[in-house]
Amino acid sequence: MAPSTDENLRPDHIGWPLWQAAFLWKEAYIAAMQEAGHNWYGKAQSNITAFLDPKGTRQRDLVERSGLTKQAVQQLVDDLEAAGIVYRAPDPRDKRAKIIHYTKAGKTALRDGARIKRQIEARMTEGLGKQGMAQLRALLEQVIESGFPEKDDAGR
Repeated sequence: MAPSTDENLRPDHIGWPLWQAAFLWKEAYIAAMQEAGHNWYGKAQSNITAFLDPKGTRQRDLVERSGLTKQAVQQLVDDLEAAGIVYRAPDPRDKRAKIIHYTKAGKTALRDGARIKRQIEARMTEGLGKQGMAQLRALLEQVIESGFPEKDDAGR
């Protein structure tokens, strides 16, 4: 086995710039949401609101979509409910289940979020140019559409 060196601890791979770009985008979005008066919005809350449909989402679906534990989703929804952003309503198809809906304040945040996302994208387009942004979008969509194999031939 080859000895470990500092050079190979973080190999050059596409995941790193993808992660950095996503992190920068998310940080800009969170800061702008807070500047717009949505002080409740932060890193943890974005892990749930990103998966909450405007017409409502079952809490168990939030668990599946977000990849978070039931307990984490419960706490985040509790926090959002306390902040007046969402409310729970009984699921008419399953009395044991709850559907999470946006309140009026939550819908205002959604509208502000859409505006802010367009602003961030416009700034990115300024930096990359229209053609560069179109290429970036096309390549990312291609990556998403192609999916990632769960495991390679060696089972990794």
